[in-house]
Amino acid sequence: MAYWKGVIEEYRAYLPVTEKTPVITLKEGDTPLIYGPNISKKLGNDLKLYFKFEGLNPTGSFKDRGMTMAMSKAAEDGAKVVVCASTGNTSAAAAAYAAHAGISCAVFLPHGSIALGKMAQSLIYGAKVIAVEGSFDKALKLTRELADKYPVTMVNSNNPYRIEGQKTAAFEIVDTIGDAPEYHAIPVGNAGNITAYWKGYNEYYKKGLSKQLPKMCGFQAAGSAPIVLGKIVEDPQTIATAIKIGNPYSWKSAEAARDESRGLIEAVTDQEILEAYQLLASTEGIFCEPASAASLAGVIKKNKQNYFVDGQRRVVCTLTGHGLKDPDRAVSICSKPHVVKPELDEILKVLNL
Repeated sequence: MAYWKGVIEEYRAYLPVTEKTPVITLKEGDTPLIYGPNISKKLGNDLKLYFKFEGLNPTGSFKDRGMTMAMSKAAEDGAKVVVCASTGNTSAAAAAYAAHAGISCAVFLPHGSIALGKMAQSLIYGAKVIAVEGSFDKALKLTRELADKYPVTMVNSNNPYRIEGQKTAAFEIVDTIGDAPEYHAIPVGNAGNITAYWKGYNEYYKKGLSKQLPKMCGFQAAGSAPIVLGKIVEDPQTIATAIKIGNPYSWKSAEAARDESRGLIEAVTDQEILEAYQLLASTEGIFCEPASAASLAGVIKKNKQNYFVDGQRRVVCTLTGHGLKDPDRAVSICSKPHVVKPELDEILKVLNL
């Protein structure tokens, strides 16, 4: 019986590893591409929406794909300590893979801006958690200074192996549907993921494994949209904490992905994100973290503008993380439980039966 071996072994031919590379894996990847019939029908215009649910990776986000590569190469190089700055998902992945590799890990987080689930992960995996007063960008600056001056390995998106691992999600999409979709919608924070998907799609296309390339459609939160605005956002504001980044590391490569694919990078409001977040859960049964829903929010917005016009109109939306990363957000916007006496009549009233 065949079983999934993790993205390095499954896609070894496309990754910068050798027989000497110790593969540090938690069997990441192989996440489902879920067709959304109900939302597709709701949006109309012959759209066929698919959701690449990266929340089903081992630590609950797409970051695991890049981290298996970054940590494997760090182990190959004999690293003793790895560090990263994070809005939560990178820190969770770094802490987990470092624990598996037997490498010490320190994570720098913007104080007061990390969802509870993500903070819990970093702590339970045994990382040294340092909460920096200020934004993610300040935490990132400190992390880079530390890595420049001391013998520690940085595993943020500036580590090229992260992008190599993350590109495998594009491979999986093509492997699943037999070709690249016409459009690919994705949240944009530090912009490494849109960069990685575009790289992956191009590599498969050049090998003749797909017949086309998608238009890459990136979506930032309106209060944290430096690429859209064309300038650094010093104090980014959004409920979508995973993309609350005012100066993305992969800014230029994200713009290249947009331009080369003839796609776009635009902004969606927090309200549009939350509406898409609830719609996914209540209509398709997919519970993602708020930032993930920026992809669907963008598709809904662009569909109203009649943007999707090509061919079969297949749209893949990347959902970057699981909803349990930020349980407080879900509880805060949903209706509260009905508290009743332990009597059937009371229950019937609630159910209108």
